[in-house]
Amino acid sequence: MQTKNYDRPAAFNYARDWAFRRNPRYYNFDTSGGDCTNFASQCIYAGAGIMNYTPTFGWYYRNVNDRAPAWTGVEYLYNFLLGNKAEGPFAEEAPLNRLEIGDIVQLGTATGDFYHSPVVVAVRQNEIFLAAHTYDAFMRPLSTYNFAQARGIHILGVRFI
Repeated sequence: MQTKNYDRPAAFNYARDWAFRRNPRYYNFDTSGGDCTNFASQCIYAGAGIMNYTPTFGWYYRNVNDRAPAWTGVEYLYNFLLGNKAEGPFAEEAPLNRLEIGDIVQLGTATGDFYHSPVVVAVRQNEIFLAAHTYDAFMRPLSTYNFAQARGIHILGVRFI
């Protein structure tokens, strides 16, 4: 298995282009649980270019009825990215001050239930700026969100055959 760099500018460009619109290639989950992790996965895919088609535990989207739980589920995305040893993107949990463009911040409750997956689009003067769906945003400061916990997911690279 080989690895390649995650294309952070491509993830940024996708986030910028689609933050306030919906790509017709993907189902819009706004009214069925939220579209944030679907949008995050789209951005990651723009930077990775490779999906992992492993049934159930992979990370892929063919259509609304044929997708991995990790494509649209906050915890499933976290588990996939941190545990992936096969094709596709892989990551580590990282302090927020180590995040870069194209990484993910997940917001959670005090009890550890994570519910939102915005995408990092800029880091300036100790402030992280995010793009997201459901509550559409681009260049929204992390400090303007109301959350009890935040965890960073730093994408390390992409594996391919």
